[in-house]
Amino acid sequence: MREERPADRRALLTAALGFALVAADAPELSLVRAWLGTWSGIGLVAAGMARQGYDLSLTRYDERGWRATFYVTGMEHSATGATGSAFESTPWLAVQRAAWETLGTGRSGA
Repeated sequence: MREERPADRRALLTAALGFALVAADAPELSLVRAWLGTWSGIGLVAAGMARQGYDLSLTRYDERGWRATFYVTGMEHSATGATGSAFESTPWLAVQRAAWETLGTGRSGA
């Protein structure tokens, strides 16, 4: 059995996020959204991003929405240190979009 490399994990995480964020109603896409669109899904994305070298900050703003921000692990968590951030109506969508933005920057946290 072949051992997974960090690049393989990054590619799988990127693919899962991409499918979750596609604006289409295919049954296969609804399965991915159901898988990642929960508190458990947030944990899966956060764990996947942690393996890539990122920390997650998730904040609720009353009934207005949620902000998810990823930072390089071990760095000071300031607004200028953010690598990806999103503000959405649900926590899982905010985390997915922020992770997608972070992975798309090409910067490695690891």
